[in-house]
Amino acid sequence: MDNNQNFEEIKERFKNASVDEKIRIYTTTQGLTVEQFKELLRMFPLKYLDKLEKAMA
Repeated sequence: MDNNQNFEEIKERFKNASVDEKIRIYTTTQGLTVEQFKELLRMFPLKYLDKLEKAMA
């Protein structure tokens, strides 16, 4: 499968996921570029950013 198509699927799952699921997707998905991670981060609710930071520590 094409990497960009795969990212579009990840992005769609991320968009529709709960906060905890967003964190799981963000912290366990491998092979994304920095720009792709930034794109996911832009869709993450800012009020839960501290929860994401803790999960990445």
